[in-house]
Amino acid sequence: MTDDTFPAFSISPVPQPGAGVQPPELFRGIYGMPMFVNVPTDDLEASTDFWVNGLGFFEFFAAPGTVVHLRRWAFQDVLLVPAEPAAGAGPLSVSFSCVQGEIEAIAAACERVAPGSTTGPRVQPWGTLDLEVVTPERTRVVMTAARPWDPTSPEAQHVRDELGFGAEGAPGSPTAR
Repeated sequence: MTDDTFPAFSISPVPQPGAGVQPPELFRGIYGMPMFVNVPTDDLEASTDFWVNGLGFFEFFAAPGTVVHLRRWAFQDVLLVPAEPAAGAGPLSVSFSCVQGEIEAIAAACERVAPGSTTGPRVQPWGTLDLEVVTPERTRVVMTAARPWDPTSPEAQHVRDELGFGAEGAPGSPTAR
């Protein structure tokens, strides 16, 4: 981090991690989308079913045969568009925040809709719990939940040692210049 960065959690729908944290409500407001993902599919109906009944999105808007706009929380927008999908899931992924309490239910729902579509969840060294999902149109989606920060944990040590955050003189530390 540099001196011109600052906390801006107030504009994010993502809650602080902790035991029993509840996810925000599905967001039905209209806004200029700062980011969205276009997902090509050769079956809008099947893709919509998976994203809604597996990943927990809802159909925000649809123009039959042209586009299905899906949303979960604020700023988690997906546009399903008719096109030939990729031949297989590539290395690129798209991540959506969730809370830890949602991970198991999302995994179970995805497995009900498309058996074999999930991997994990996995604890990551940067402090998240991640569930990887490959959708029917072969999009690699990572549902990621922040874990509560424990400064004495192996993850915190990794962030200090490997990433340089929180170490003396490192970006984000009180002695950084």
